[in-house]
Amino acid sequence: MAAPSISFEQALERAALWCGAWEAGELSDEVLADRVAELIDSRDGARGFFVVSLPSENPLMDRLPEPLLATLRQGGAAVVDLTARNLAMSTAMVLAHGRSGAEEQRQGSERVARRCGELLRQLDSTLVKQRLDTLLEATAGAGTDVGFLQRWGYDEEQKSAIASAVLAVAD
Repeated sequence: MAAPSISFEQALERAALWCGAWEAGELSDEVLADRVAELIDSRDGARGFFVVSLPSENPLMDRLPEPLLATLRQGGAAVVDLTARNLAMSTAMVLAHGRSGAEEQRQGSERVARRCGELLRQLDSTLVKQRLDTLLEATAGAGTDVGFLQRWGYDEEQKSAIASAVLAVAD
């Protein structure tokens, strides 16, 4: 019998607890990877994990222990999709925060964008290429991600920055 899906809020709590325990040396790389596997089994769980881990001061997403990376790779297209969306959103927010003079938030968005780019380089290259091609196409006004970019109200400068970030992943 499959375990019931957890809510986004539960995923946030668990991810914060587990990432904190890992940083404190109370949770091994392998156990953390097992716990994260439970989270990324559902969309809300995966979203919760990334909402906690990507912007965190915790060095987890900078170090990416091999067991965790293997777990994220097993997440397949769902993990690639969320990582690509986070790359786009954080890249656009770097500009938004810069425009408003919110330096601390701008730096946080830069950290998320950098981490997303690094993670995408280490995930399944075929899935990443397909997902980023779709996102790149949307920055030019075509394809299935146009609605995603429109929903967040990104302007031309933000779309251009997103396109640059997408292209940088391939470099």
